[in-house]
Amino acid sequence: MLTRRLVLAAACSLMIAGPSLAQDALKVEQPWARATAASAKNGAAYLQVVNGGPAVDRLLSASSPVAARTELHTHLHEDGVMKMRQVAAVELPPGATVTFAPGGLHVMLLGLTAPLAQGATFPLTLNFEKGGSRTVTVKVESAGARGPAAHAH
Repeated sequence: MLTRRLVLAAACSLMIAGPSLAQDALKVEQPWARATAASAKNGAAYLQVVNGGPAVDRLLSASSPVAARTELHTHLHEDGVMKMRQVAAVELPPGATVTFAPGGLHVMLLGLTAPLAQGATFPLTLNFEKGGSRTVTVKVESAGARGPAAHAH
């Protein structure tokens, strides 16, 4: 009877800790965006998601107060033309780093409330299937940036 109670208590503890463990396993690194022209209606944010856990997770959505709407996008090569397409979710395999970068996966910022100005920052909330929500600070780099600026130490 005591063994059964211990097993039940351990199982309940794991169920309660499960979301926290999944969230702790995810790391969001190097969030950045390119500056936009004053007339631009849309922009994009880029980042890396590291899934250090033992299970697959998925990025389901994102949101930010700098845009009326956000979508997860990828680039596809169709009939000799590169096209952006919305994706419903992005799979995050265990032990892998998934990179959102120009020409690939990205968070599309639709209906910007103001231009993204170099040097500015803005919040971006990412919603994961198992890892819950987390908000990161996105730094706006130059319009032609190919990645986040190196951080001086």
